[in-house]
Amino acid sequence: MAPVVDTTKMFDIKAWAEYVVEWAAKDPYGFLTTVILALTPLFLASAVLSWKLAKMIEAREKEQKKKQKRQENIAKAKRLKKD
Repeated sequence: MAPVVDTTKMFDIKAWAEYVVEWAAKDPYGFLTTVILALTPLFLASAVLSWKLAKMIEAREKEQKKKQKRQENIAKAKRLKKD
């Protein structure tokens, strides 16, 4: 029979939160440095993905304008051909 594992003892959120608060109170600069270093890659990834999304939106808008202009030219040519 497998042993029963009490997950609350393995990862106690309350104890972890108390530890983090105590750490932040005792060493605020070290805490902030660690948090900033941990979040920097996420900020960089967010910036890169935002830039890529902006480029994709610009390309889509450019393509739509090109298609619209083409349709307008086709309609104009058909009108001139009828006259």
